[in-house]
Amino acid sequence: MNAERTGSGEPSTTLALLWGEPIAPRKGPARSITVEQVVDAALRMADEGGLAAVTMRAVAERVGVSAMSVYTYVPGKPELLDLMVDALYARMRRDPWHEASWRERVEKIAASNRSLLDAHPWLTEIAALSRPPLGPGVMAKYEHELAAFDGAGLADADVDAALTFVLGFVHSHCRAAHDAERATTDTAMSDAEWWAANQPILARAFDAEAYPRAVRIGAAAGAAQGAAWSAGRAWEFGLSRVLDGLAMLIDGR
Repeated sequence: MNAERTGSGEPSTTLALLWGEPIAPRKGPARSITVEQVVDAALRMADEGGLAAVTMRAVAERVGVSAMSVYTYVPGKPELLDLMVDALYARMRRDPWHEASWRERVEKIAASNRSLLDAHPWLTEIAALSRPPLGPGVMAKYEHELAAFDGAGLADADVDAALTFVLGFVHSHCRAAHDAERATTDTAMSDAEWWAANQPILARAFDAEAYPRAVRIGAAAGAAQGAAWSAGRAWEFGLSRVLDGLAMLIDGR
């Protein structure tokens, strides 16, 4: 079992922690820190060094407790990851929807989730849509985003499916964007520099007679977006198609 995903901890323990309930009777001296402090420390470490930097021992050192005592606050990393995700969801801004159209509302949902994933790239590695941590942050986020479809005329099951469709696109896009950023960092070369460095090989590989469409369309795309792939262009094109698809379902009724 992969512990680096939401929903991989012991369910009853995780839910108790998420909702601030005691997980077991406890004896001994009063606690010197809170679960919230443990979670905040883990969030800072993940943002600074990625998920690999978040170990129970390292978190204990960050908050100033022993490696063993940190387990009395959070029993393990699987539960800690759920708490981290729920905390970030709880802190998302949620303005009233007012009179905006369903399309404007869904665009805002997409943009806010993109901003969250861009600010915390490690989230794309662990936040499973199928097993979200069912804490107060997740529930508040879900309730607010479902309300974006109020008045759209969809059945309840279709509202859930539509929201999942939108969030799936955002998650996929952000993961691709993060992969592209890592490729640039790992090679210490921009896309333009990479293409220029490999030009002699590419000139031989891009045989216009053997691959007429790949050469013609690839050149047009590269010229339009300044690279083989553009996060900005992919976002604008993809989100528009997502919204157009939902419009066929909603406006076509």
